[in-house]
Amino acid sequence: ILFLNFFTLSVWFFFLMRFIQYFFKTKEYLPKWNQFLTFYNYLLLLVWPVYFSINLITISTFWFDRLGDSLAVLLYVFMNILFITILLTIFNKKVKVNIRILATLPLMFLFGPIYSVQYLFQLADKYFKVKQPAFVQWVNDWNSLLTLIGVLWVILFFSWLLFKRYKSIQEKLLQEVIDRERMEKEKEAEKNFLISQQNEQLEIQVAQRTKELKDTIENLKATQSQLIQSEKMASLGELTAGIAHEIQNPLNFVNNFSEVSNELINEMVEEVDKGNTKEVKEIAKDVQQNLEKILHHGKRADAIVKGMLQHSRSSSNVKEPTDINALADEYLRLAYHGLRAKDKTFNATMKTDFDETIGNINIIPQDIGRLILNLITNAFYVVDEKKKSGIANYQPMVSVSTKKLENSVEIKVEDNGNGIPSKNLDKIFQPFFTTKPTGQGTGLGLSLSYDIVKAHGGELKVETKEGEGSEFIIQLSLNDNS
Repeated sequence: ILFLNFFTLSVWFFFLMRFIQYFFKTKEYLPKWNQFLTFYNYLLLLVWPVYFSINLITISTFWFDRLGDSLAVLLYVFMNILFITILLTIFNKKVKVNIRILATLPLMFLFGPIYSVQYLFQLADKYFKVKQPAFVQWVNDWNSLLTLIGVLWVILFFSWLLFKRYKSIQEKLLQEVIDRERMEKEKEAEKNFLISQQNEQLEIQVAQRTKELKDTIENLKATQSQLIQSEKMASLGELTAGIAHEIQNPLNFVNNFSEVSNELINEMVEEVDKGNTKEVKEIAKDVQQNLEKILHHGKRADAIVKGMLQHSRSSSNVKEPTDINALADEYLRLAYHGLRAKDKTFNATMKTDFDETIGNINIIPQDIGRLILNLITNAFYVVDEKKKSGIANYQPMVSVSTKKLENSVEIKVEDNGNGIPSKNLDKIFQPFFTTKPTGQGTGLGLSLSYDIVKAHGGELKVETKEGEGSEFIIQLSLNDNS
């Protein structure tokens, strides 16, 4: 057990010495002393295995005693090195001495020089019968008391430090409270003064504006009814052509297949009278297919009407604080999984870059969500069409990003599709304009999106390059987010 203790303590002393070098920064402030400490430390690691081996080979009571004495000497040497390091640190002008180091100095003095000398004389008396001096005998007699005094000194000193620290913190907190109250009173006084000045100015401005507003209101009332009627007629004219064009195709199909089905039923009646069952079944099958086509084009007309109603429906204008990043991310996933549900072969890379400093903004979330969904769905459609065209090494990608500007929030939906031809750029926001094949789009998505942005006092812009892709940019003003 003694051998094992010697081995463990030697390694422990090595790492403890390294800690002392690090704690007191001897490499920086005491370079020569640091070299000595390093030499001593590694010398200890080289010597102890030899010494340990000799004791292991020559096991005897004598060597056991020497092992115990060696451990004690090792401990006292370490305590003296620590004491000297503390002294050198205190007298080093470059080092700002920590007051806690001064607190431990008396105890280190006892366990360093005093008890080391005492133990050396004990060893001299033990092995060489050298008589101990009176000082050593006095230390032996008062050993416990001296140790107790050193420990009490450390305890009292650190208690005093803690008390001072507590008192300093208490005074600082009290002063902060006083300063805060004083600043609040000054701010309140300044605020009241500014408010009184502003009230005076506002009263003058209100009187001037009231007169101007009365005149303006009278003029507005005179032209309001004319403008409203003109706007209604203009919108009706734009919508009428689009509605007629969109609904006419499915209605033609419904009419044609109805006529053909009617003729087939007449033929089926004749075949029934003839008893030709096989021919009756064939005609019935044709009638069933025609009815399915009638149902398909009827649903197509229904979708056009619903889209038209959604486009013309008035908003509730109820704004609420909304996390625009979460909203954009939600509708990106919704659009992607919706398209995947319809077409298992559809796939595209999605990228997001959201500005986390935006926070919540006041919008109508249902409307802005519908707007973002329209733009993302269109983006997925164009990249999928480009992929189906068979371009080598093409990877469909749709990116959604947000950014906080000085007075607005910017939302971008970008794709790497084929872009928008320059001849169509002026038409893309018109109701019922679409480049999709018949039956795949009503042409109301971008028109509805444009109306939603305008209703929020924002802007919807597009940047495109043919063959490379398009970028739709939504800008929503922050001035209305109150």
